Order: sequence, then structure tokens, then C-alpha cells
Amino acid sequence: MKIAMIASEANPLVKTGGLADVVYSLSKELALLGQEVIIILPYYGNIKGTIKSKVELICSYTVRLSWRQAEARIYKTGIDGITYYLIDNEQYFNRGHLYGDYDDGERFAFFTVAAKELFSHIQFTPSIIHVHDWQPGMLPCLIKEEKPISRYFAKTKFVFTIHNPAFQGLYSKSILGDFYGLDDSLFETGIVRFDGQVSTLKTAIIYSDKITTVSPTHREELLTPQHSMGLWNVMRLREWDFAGFLNGIDVAEFNPVADLHIFKTYNIDNIKEGKRVNKESFMKERGLKNFDAPLFGFVSRLTWQKGIDVLLPACYELVQRGANIAVLGSGEYNAEIELEKLRARYPDQVTIYIGYNEEFAHKIYAASDYFLMPSLFEPCGISQMIAQRYGTPPIVRRTGGLKDSVIGYDLHNLDVADGISFDEYSAHAFKNTCIYALEVYNNVVAFDTLRKNAMKVDNSWAKSARLYLGLYENIKR
Repeated sequence: MKIAMIASEANPLVKTGGLADVVYSLSKELALLGQEVIIILPYYGNIKGTIKSKVELICSYTVRLSWRQAEARIYKTGIDGITYYLIDNEQYFNRGHLYGDYDDGERFAFFTVAAKELFSHIQFTPSIIHVHDWQPGMLPCLIKEEKPISRYFAKTKFVFTIHNPAFQGLYSKSILGDFYGLDDSLFETGIVRFDGQVSTLKTAIIYSDKITTVSPTHREELLTPQHSMGLWNVMRLREWDFAGFLNGIDVAEFNPVADLHIFKTYNIDNIKEGKRVNKESFMKERGLKNFDAPLFGFVSRLTWQKGIDVLLPACYELVQRGANIAVLGSGEYNAEIELEKLRARYPDQVTIYIGYNEEFAHKIYAASDYFLMPSLFEPCGISQMIAQRYGTPPIVRRTGGLKDSVIGYDLHNLDVADGISFDEYSAHAFKNTCIYALEVYNNVVAFDTLRKNAMKVDNSWAKSARLYLGLYENIKR
């Protein structure tokens, strides 16, 4: 089967969040299962300065967005059995960042139209085009509305994955003709209209043959008014074509047995010693003093979605009870300032890294006793899975993929529990949960069992990739 992944980011070339991990890891696993997989990405300036594999220019062509004409230069590289096609245009993609510009609608319209035209230039007839999130969301519509349909897509089926429903690709109806050459009737009839605008996310949901999201619980949430970001009526229309498959993690990248980023490698047999060495070495490196107190780690974007407003009160409660905190992330300015205030007040117990650093992240996963993840909503989340991989029980709110991937300890299920969980989204509930975690930490038998259970969890992509392959095969019949 020939599978084309279309996304705005993918490891190991460019990443701002979990989307990049999913696109790459799923593609790699599908390639191992014998499928021919390509990934189509924008060729950001960020990639050009860091790419390690050999890249070759294979073609160029003019892309027309109404009256605009822009050149697409196509580069090709191979990584881990996947062929990457990189769409280059200096004006749109050489900016030092991926998102957040006033012309994002135009930038990703260019990417989407260029991706559609790419298939004929590389002579690739896809069995499946798998579109990820809002940026290339107009692609199924563009192809299906073209008359006559190109021979390259005559038998193609489309799968669309919703990674984060909060980003819906909302633009005025003028983008239909101005960027995509589509008729305004698509807006007037409501097929692409959402909240009075064109939504590239809704368009992908309507035009794709199957829709997926990144956990079974998040699928159920997207079908409700309370948790769907306004999408529930749209999702109800496609309910029987909508599946929730839990993401996995790259178990080669996140592997405490062979991780070169951490101070001491370890496995489940020597987890106690391995965790101790990593914790003490990390704390010494960061100037933290009390090695006997538990270390709580947090690696995330600092945004409202990740529960920053309930995290901060809990951190104050923890340090006042003697615990240590390690935070890595960046995002909302006020959150960064409040975390810096926490560090300034408790310099012997709190370490903060504003930004992202891969080595520092791995060290936090390996060194921490607990991993904090009190998200307001979390379609899937992979940080909790990475923490489990390193024997660090995650403390999570039961939402989305966090509910699907963590079994919370309730005093009666120690044989299967691999983390600690809570329900109510409030500072009070999270603080109480963290206090409970301190009590569990002081119960040596319970805590050792909890982290060994966490380390036993299989969060590899093998199972999820087979589910996706089954979905592809089902719609090709």
C-alpha cells in the first residue's frame, strides 16, 4: 500500500509538539510493516540548518493561488525507511519558526496546493492520503472537488487525524476562491462553514473517508458539547466513520537502557539504583539540595491547556512540604514569570528551564520520582507515556488519552496501578492529589511497585500502527 502523510511537522526534522512524534513514529512503524510511506512537509528554514541526512533537489514548479504565483522547490531525503518530500519556498517557510504569523492561512494554502500537485511530479499514486490537523485540511476537498479528478487520485482514500481540536483553521470565506480556487457555494451551503467562517479542520472532517483522533476517550469527548471545542455537531455527522486510536511513543528514542542523555542507564531489574543515581546527579547539576525528598517533574508547553493555573498552587504546596520541582517548558508569559518567582523563592528546591532542551527533558524523565500532568484537556499526550517508560509514575487528570494510558493507584489496585490520577479540574483537587502522592512515596513497597508497573507498560507504536493499517485496508476494500 502507498501511504502519503501530509503534515506541518514531523520528527526528526522539525517539531514543536506531539504532532511531529505521531507522524514520524506511525510512518516508521508502517514502513516496518512493509508499507511504502512518504511524508510531505514544508521545508522550513529550521530544517535547513539542522538536517543530517542527504537532501537532493528533485524538481520545481509554479503554484498558483488565484492571482499569486509562487515557486515550489521539492527536496527529497530518506530516514528510517520513510521518504520525506520537503516543499521549499523562502517567502513562506524561511522564518525561523513554524506558526503564528498573520499570513498562516496563505502559507499553508500554498503548502496544501503544492502538496496536491506534487504527486504527479513524483509519479506517486497514493492508496491513502493521511492528513494531520488543520494546516493541510483543505486537501481532501481540493482533490474531490476537482472535475475531472486526476488519475493519481481516482482510487485514493483519505484519512484525517484530529490532534488538537482547539486549532480549527478559521478564515474568512474569501480564502476559498482567493487561495484554493474553490467556489463560494461550498460556504453558502455550509459544507465548509463553521462559526461563520471557513474552517479547514471542519472541511477535512467532512471530506475525508475516515476520521481518527489520538485516543478512545478523546473520541468520546469530541462527540459531546462540553469537550468538543464546538465541533460535536460536526463530529456527530461522521460518528460512524470516526475512530480513536491511542498514540504510542518512539521506544528507541525514549529508552532508559540505552539513553545517552541521562546520567546512568537502567532497566526494571536495577531501577532503584538507576533512578537514585539519575536523581542525585541531576539535583547536583541543578543546585537542588535535599536528595531524600521526592522530585516532581514537568515537561510541557506552558499554556492553559496543560493546567498551568492548577499546577502553580500545587507546586507551592509541594515545596512547602519539602519536595523538589523540575520544570522544562515555555509558552504563556505570565506562566513563565510565575515559575521564575517560585524558583527565586525556593532556589534549593526548584529548577526551571524556560525553552526546550532534549537532553534536559530526558534527564527530568529519568531523575523524577513523579511526573506532573494536570491537563484541562489532553487528546492523547505522550509525556505520561515517556515518564512510564522511565519508571516515573505520572500524576494525571482523567481526561482524553491520560485516562486511557494511566491506571491510577487507589490503595486497592497496586498490582496494576502505574500512576496516580484525579478527576476534578481545580487547584484544590490537584493539590490534594499531590499530597496523596507524597504519602505513597513514603510507603517504600507501594512506591517501588508503582514505578515498576509504570516501566512495564507497553507504549510502543506497534499496536496503534496495526490499527491504522487495518483502517486503511478496510476503506480500500
